Amino acid sequence: MIPVPEPLPPAPMVPAVVAQRPEAPAGVRQDLFERAIAALDRHSMRIPNHDKMAIIDFDNHSATPRFHVITLGDGQVTSYLVSHGSGSDPEHTGWLQHFSNVPGSNATSEGAYVASEYYVGQHDLSQRLDGLDHTNNNARDRAIVVHGAWYANSDMIDKWGKLGRSQGCFAVGENVLPVVFDQLGQGRMIYASKVA
Repeated sequence: MIPVPEPLPPAPMVPAVVAQRPEAPAGVRQDLFERAIAALDRHSMRIPNHDKMAIIDFDNHSATPRFHVITLGDGQVTSYLVSHGSGSDPEHTGWLQHFSNVPGSNATSEGAYVASEYYVGQHDLSQRLDGLDHTNNNARDRAIVVHGAWYANSDMIDKWGKLGRSQGCFAVGENVLPVVFDQLGQGRMIYASKVA
């Protein structure tokens, strides 16, 4: 008669690892932060530096600081005013109405970008962007960049209650551009979107 093996003891209960939701820093909307973190993971091989990122929250009015530069280690956030494209807001309401990736649309494009090289052009020192998603992959061909502009200075809000519009670029105030470049640097992600 072949001996019947003793039944194995039950395996010890191992608690399931539950993925924690990344918590948004103060002043950054949770849903948009989660989408940005997912984009950073998705494009991680094309984004050299993961210590900081920028989120542009286009659910907010142009009179609101909505360009958030975030240090991911400690959650520190610095926020700036930023313009959107005239093609995204034809009535110049200060609210971005829609995105477009179409050349000649003068609209802002949605998605993840990597901040690339600096150059001196029409708006003096500027930074080229490479779009990483199908919604913004024409960014370089469309010359969508970060640059300074008089119409993105804070005094425009005092006069008009909103910023002026770009041709699709992320235009920040001329006086804060050096600080934005210093904080963001090259090789980091900018995630531009709206959720609502």
